[in-house]
Amino acid sequence: MDLQSAKAPAWLKKRLSLNRNIYEVKRILSEYSVKTVCESGLCPNITECFSKRSVTFLIMGDACTRSCGFCSVNNAAPDAIDPDEAPKVLEAVKRLESKYVIITSVTRDDLADGGADQFAEVVRTLKNFSQKLIVEVLVPDFKGEKSAVKTVIDAGADIFAHNIETVRRLYPLARPGAGYERSLDVLRCAKCLSAKVVMKSGMMVGLGETEDEIIDAMRDLRSAGCEALTIGQYLSPGKDNLPVQRFAGLEEFARYEKIGGEIGFRHVASGPFVRSSYFAEEGYRKIKERCDDECYTAAVS
Repeated sequence: MDLQSAKAPAWLKKRLSLNRNIYEVKRILSEYSVKTVCESGLCPNITECFSKRSVTFLIMGDACTRSCGFCSVNNAAPDAIDPDEAPKVLEAVKRLESKYVIITSVTRDDLADGGADQFAEVVRTLKNFSQKLIVEVLVPDFKGEKSAVKTVIDAGADIFAHNIETVRRLYPLARPGAGYERSLDVLRCAKCLSAKVVMKSGMMVGLGETEDEIIDAMRDLRSAGCEALTIGQYLSPGKDNLPVQRFAGLEEFARYEKIGGEIGFRHVASGPFVRSSYFAEEGYRKIKERCDDECYTAAVS
C-alpha cells in the first residue's frame, strides 16, 4: 500500500500484530472460500483485527461494478451469486467463534435488486443459527431503491450501515457512480423502516475537503437518522487511486469526535486508522449502554 510515507506523520506508522490467530483466520477463510473486505480493500488494520479473529465478510464476490477513486477493489466482470454463500459464511462464523458479525459487499449494479436478497439470506441464516449473534450490515446504495433497503432491514440485522465516504462537493471526483443525497436517502429510508436498528455511516478525511464541509456532512448524517459515525484518514491504495491531499492531525480527529457528540450522535469513532468496521463491536456496546442509561433516566424522571 502506498502510504506516501515521505509526507505521512508519525502517527500513521502502525505496528504489526502477529500471532497464530492470523494464520488460523486465513486458513478458515480459505477452507470455506469466503472473502473479506479486509483483504480486498487492503485495510491497514488487517493484522490487528485478524489477530483478534475479527473479520468483515465480503459477499457477492470481489469485483465491483463501480470505480470509486479511493477504492482498491477490482472492477472486473462480477461473478455469479454463489447459492451456498450464506451457509459458507455461517460455517466460518462458527469456526471463528464470532459473537459480532459484519457483512458487506461490493456494489452490484448488474443485479436487479443490487444484491439485497443475498444480504437478507446471509443475515437470516446467521440469525436462524443464533439470535444472540449481533449482525451488522454495511450495504451499497442499491441505486436508491427503497424496496431493496426494506429487504435488508426485514432480515433482522442489528446494525444497518451505509457509508457516505466523503463530502457533497467531492462526490463527482471520488464517487462518480453514486450520489450524496442518494446515500442520505438510504439511511433515511432505513430509519423510517425500523426505529430499533442502529444506523451507522462512515467518512474519510484527506481527499481535499475542508473541516467545515466535514461538519456539514456530519449534520446531514445526523438529520438522516444516523446514530453512529466513523471518521478515518484516507490512505491511497495505489498509484491508480486518488492521491492523499492532506493528513489530518490527531487534534482534528478529536475535535470531530467532540462535535459529533454535540450534534447528537450516540457514538463517534474518529482517528487516523478508524474504519467502518474497526472496533465495531465496542462501538455498538457503547451505543446500547447509552440507550439503556437514557431509558432508565426517562423511566425515573
